[in-house]
Amino acid sequence: QVQLVESGGGLVQTGGSLALSCAAPGDTFSNYAMGWFRQAPGKEREFVAAVSRAGRVTHYADSVKGRFTISRDNAKNTVTLRLRGLKPEDTAVYFCAAVWTVTGATPIQGYDYWGQGTQVSVSS
Repeated sequence: QVQLVESGGGLVQTGGSLALSCAAPGDTFSNYAMGWFRQAPGKEREFVAAVSRAGRVTHYADSVKGRFTISRDNAKNTVTLRLRGLKPEDTAVYFCAAVWTVTGATPIQGYDYWGQGTQVSVSS
């Protein structure tokens, strides 16, 4: 069982920045690829970004490519999503997720463990 706890959401103006963090206590963190997803009101949850087990490979949704950066620190059991150039359409609840996978993989679906979510709101 993997418990994930997100933090760092908030309200920002268009063009602003935020950093979301996800903590995953335990000694198996480096066996999991980590991802971030988001769900806007009235919409389905969508993939945002993923990072491989060792942090060497990343993958982004086209809508955030060049604006968001995912990274991880396996020594601290944390994964971070840095959001820049925020737009009103980025407003959503952001979820951290984990999946046991092979080295180098950055899945966009099939995650097994989820955090409770953190709200990001971008005002126009």
